[in-house]
Amino acid sequence: MRVEILGCSGGIGGNGMRTTSLLIDDDILIDAGTGVGDLSLQRLAAIDHVFITHAHLDHIACLPLMIDSVGDQRSTPLTMHATAQTLEIIRKHIFNWHIWPDFSVIPNAEQPFLRFATVEQGQAVRIGQRTITPLPATHTVPAVGYHLRNEHSGASLAFSGDTSICPALWEALNRIDTLRYLIIEAAFANRDRELALLSKHLCPSLLLQELQQLQSTPEVLVTHAKPGQLQEIASEIVAGTGMHRPRMLATGTVLDF
Repeated sequence: MRVEILGCSGGIGGNGMRTTSLLIDDDILIDAGTGVGDLSLQRLAAIDHVFITHAHLDHIACLPLMIDSVGDQRSTPLTMHATAQTLEIIRKHIFNWHIWPDFSVIPNAEQPFLRFATVEQGQAVRIGQRTITPLPATHTVPAVGYHLRNEHSGASLAFSGDTSICPALWEALNRIDTLRYLIIEAAFANRDRELALLSKHLCPSLLLQELQQLQSTPEVLVTHAKPGQLQEIASEIVAGTGMHRPRMLATGTVLDF
């Protein structure tokens, strides 16, 4: 499996700041933040599946625009996978004919540009030789992370999505015996630790504390930093101690496993 990081910032502001989206091979997205907007029409049209962690705008901003841009260039609907709670939020507040048209009935209900598929924590979705399994997460809205597994090689990558302290996440990660990469958030610098807890995010001190529960030793990549705090967060990550030595993730990074 090939994972291309289209965006991994907690906001926008130039210099490669794109919000969360991971392109799996050429046909699967994990989240659809502003990084998706850098893809060509041809690459957009090749995407068949989008797995959404949660309904916050920085993770779905390009989904409506993407469907509008390439829906008529595809012969099959784009499938959006999410939990029932997240699907309900997105259908009610985005594809509602007020914010954006309901592409699940355009051009008609029998052959729409968009279809919805429900996922559940712990239940794998298999697409070819790849499985994608929702992981627990704790956030201000219903949220999940995702475990990506290459069934050919047996190797895995896990993505936390947006999360705060979440014991169930570490229990799930410790059951993955071939975890090569862990992409996990640290949205705020340590000076905003209380804000991180209030908004159900992590900061470097919380992340390093939580990582003590991880029994394996994957490469740990830190995502979702607020643009104005990026350097501060990076310095605090580097200064941390423990068995795991995280490093900051960057837009354009490619991970193979």
